[in-house]
Amino acid sequence: MKTVFSAGQLAHDPKQEISDGMLKPAVEIPSRAEMVREAVLARRLGELLEPDDFGMEPLARVHDADYLAFLESFWTRWTTAGRSGEAFPFVWPVRGLNIDPVPDHIDGLLGRYSFDAGTPLGEHTFAAARASANSALTGARLVAGGERAAFALCRPPGHHAAADYYGGYCFLNNAAIAAQWLRDAGAERVAVLDVDYHHGNGTQSIFYERSDVMFLSIHADPREEYPYFLGHAAETGAGKGEGFTANYPLELGADWDVWSQALAASLDRIAAFRADTLVVSLGLDAYEKDPISRFRLVHEDFTRMGAALAAAGLPTLFVMEGGYAVDALGTNCVNVLEGFEAV
Repeated sequence: MKTVFSAGQLAHDPKQEISDGMLKPAVEIPSRAEMVREAVLARRLGELLEPDDFGMEPLARVHDADYLAFLESFWTRWTTAGRSGEAFPFVWPVRGLNIDPVPDHIDGLLGRYSFDAGTPLGEHTFAAARASANSALTGARLVAGGERAAFALCRPPGHHAAADYYGGYCFLNNAAIAAQWLRDAGAERVAVLDVDYHHGNGTQSIFYERSDVMFLSIHADPREEYPYFLGHAAETGAGKGEGFTANYPLELGADWDVWSQALAASLDRIAAFRADTLVVSLGLDAYEKDPISRFRLVHEDFTRMGAALAAAGLPTLFVMEGGYAVDALGTNCVNVLEGFEAV
C-alpha cells in the first residue's frame, strides 16, 4: 500500500493548547506523524510518496471562500494587530448573537471561524494544513486510478473542520476534500466511515444534506465526550440527505466486542448504499492507553479493524485523523493497514 506524506505537514508545531480549563502542552504535535512514518518504513508497508499540489480549487469545493481567505491571511492579520505566538479565540457568536456582518477585528474573526478554544493557530498552520489536504488528494487520485487502497498520512487532522470553521486540531477537512474530489472524478457514491474516538462533526455537517456521500461515525457518546453538540444516533441527515448519515455513539469504556458491532452495522449500511469508494477517517484514539480517550481497543483490535474494512471489497482511502498515544500510534496505524492488506 502506498503512503502519501509531506514533511511540510510538520511545520504546524503548536506548543500549548487549552484543555480542561487550563493551558497545557499541545498533544497534536509533529511527532505524531513522524512516528507513523517511521512505522510505515520499518514495517515495509509500501512506497512513501510526496503529494502533488492540487491548488485551492479542491479545497473550495468543500470550504467556504471567506473561511479559506481567513486561514490564508490569518498570520498577517495577527501580527499586524501587534500579536505574536499562537492564537486562541475567546468569544463566539452563540445563541442570540449574529454571525453577520463578519467582524473586522482579528479576535472577532477567530471567534467567527472556530468552535473551540483548544486549537492554536500559528504562522505555518495554513501551509501545513494545505500539505495535509494535498496528501489526501494524492491518495484519492491513487485509488481513483486503480490502487486497491492508499494511505494519506494527514497531519494536522481534518474531521472536526466544517465548511467554515476549525476546531479539534483540524483546519481543512481532508477526508471531505478527498471524498468530494472522488465524486468529481467520477465516483457516483462515496462512503466516509469515521472510526476516530471523537465524532467527525465537520464531515457530518459538510455532507448532511447530500445523498451522494454517506457519512458514518463510530465514536464516544457526545453527551460525555467532545465535541458534545453533534454525533447523536438521531442525526440521520436532512433534506435529500435524510438516511445518509449514521451515528454509532458508544458508552465510555467500550472494548472490541462492543466497538466491532458498530463497525459491522456500518459496513452493512455501506453495502446497502452501494458505495463506489470508501474513505476511512482513521483515528487511532480508540486505543486503551490514549491520553485523551476512554475506549479500550488493544493493538490486535486494530489489525481486526483493517481486515473487516477490507472485507467490504471497496477501493479504500485511509486518511489519518486523531490518536495521541504517540509511542503506540505507528504500531496501531500500520496494524490497520496490514490487516487490510492481508485480506
